[in-house]
Amino acid sequence: MSATPSNMMPLGTIAPDFTLLDTMSGEYKSLASLKGEKGTLVMFICNHCPYVLHIKEQLIAIAHQYAQQGISTLAISANDIENYPQDAPDKMQAMMLEWGNPFAGYLYDETQAVAKAYLAACTPDIYLFDAHLACVYRGRLDGATPKNNEPLTGDDLRNALDLLLAGKVNKREQIPSIGCNIKWKV
Repeated sequence: MSATPSNMMPLGTIAPDFTLLDTMSGEYKSLASLKGEKGTLVMFICNHCPYVLHIKEQLIAIAHQYAQQGISTLAISANDIENYPQDAPDKMQAMMLEWGNPFAGYLYDETQAVAKAYLAACTPDIYLFDAHLACVYRGRLDGATPKNNEPLTGDDLRNALDLLLAGKVNKREQIPSIGCNIKWKV
């Protein structure tokens, strides 16, 4: 289990546009069709990453809680499925069914172009955009990892979401996420 930190997209960056396969509906969906009224949470995850599996309960809870407040949560997997077949679209769909389908979409980035456009490096890699799709947060969920005993609270991301909804600027230090590296195609 390698520990790869996220790259930190500059705050204010407009979310790179995309149209990707939504593994739940089998349809291609665009960022514009999935974005939230008050904000959009974009997370790069995958099925097998122990860092993602460690925080899944908070990811599900946050998606449900903040959907009621106008935040759309999107998950994207960009892993090379030839070498990591457990991350293939049919397995993505099965995982979302197991998780109760909490996200507006679990999207497959087959070409990995979207992950590169977002500067994604690891799973989970988390980005929060405002209603105009400007980046207001990028970083970790909280300090918990499978390798430490820190409590899983979602505090860093919840703080960013609450400040966005309150119309306030997040002045707290934004700490990179850490997780498994994205499995890039060779």
